[in-house]
Amino acid sequence: MAGHNPPPAPPSAEVRAGLPGGPPGTIYRYEPRRPAPRRAPGGTIAGILGALASAVVVVVLGFALFGPGDGGVSGPDILRPGAQAGKETATSNRLYTTGPLDPVSCRLPSIAPGADSMRRFMNVLSDCLDGSWRGQFGKARMPFSPPNRIFWDAPGRGPCGTYPSPGASAFYCPANNTMYVGLEHIVETSGGEPLSHYAVFARVIAHEYGHHVQDRAGILLYGQQEMERQRDAAARAAVSRRIELQAQCFAGAFLGAERATLPMTRAQYAALINDVQGRGDERQPEDKRDHGSSRNYAGWVVKGYRDQRLAVCNTWTAPAEDVD
Repeated sequence: MAGHNPPPAPPSAEVRAGLPGGPPGTIYRYEPRRPAPRRAPGGTIAGILGALASAVVVVVLGFALFGPGDGGVSGPDILRPGAQAGKETATSNRLYTTGPLDPVSCRLPSIAPGADSMRRFMNVLSDCLDGSWRGQFGKARMPFSPPNRIFWDAPGRGPCGTYPSPGASAFYCPANNTMYVGLEHIVETSGGEPLSHYAVFARVIAHEYGHHVQDRAGILLYGQQEMERQRDAAARAAVSRRIELQAQCFAGAFLGAERATLPMTRAQYAALINDVQGRGDERQPEDKRDHGSSRNYAGWVVKGYRDQRLAVCNTWTAPAEDVD
């Protein structure tokens, strides 16, 4: 992804790392900070849903498709140097035929101030995501192994670079199949959301997990190949949006599947939508719009949440206006 630059504002961090078997200078993008949420007045949820019903979504977090190997994880050998993925891997993946995610009766602990409480929340949620997506890959008769987790409360470094960085809260690193999330940074970059609005934080984890799903299914490799084929920065950004918006839809599908045990009040749902809307990049130049507009950033979450069938998360066949 050399030459693929994240938007300068809102701030997002860049980490450049050259790993064996991959191009030097690959950029890993983090979830940008968003402004303080605009509180929607009571009774606006129907209006939000109506406005977003035909839209589609984005959230940016780092991804890269190279490395010395996949660490022994079973599944597509997408990190093998020279590996290739055909277009059908993204447009006609078997996951799309598996229907909705089966609920796993996920029950999350409430979040209290402090890193220990957030870590427990993230670990319980990740356990739920493991069970949910393992079952879905099983329905598709595709091998699956869950991602590793690093929920940090102190600086560190991995194959995808150092953390934390200004404005950063989370990223996924395919080089070691690991989700990285800052226990304090996820709150700091949420625009001041109260901890009771758990879905704002759960969506970040579910989005990063969505990148792992793309990784294991081979979709992420295809997206990387497409970005490298493009000579124009705006065209590369357009491919990036399809990757990020699909991860948003996968996150929404999981939250929707767990509605029975993870119910949301109107205020919690409004906070979720306000959060993703606040991360849109429509004010950026075309060649730097690799996240998606506010409308689509939120719309793909809503699409997955309402329908839950993975077929609706196929951003690779969506018209351009749905992934702008």
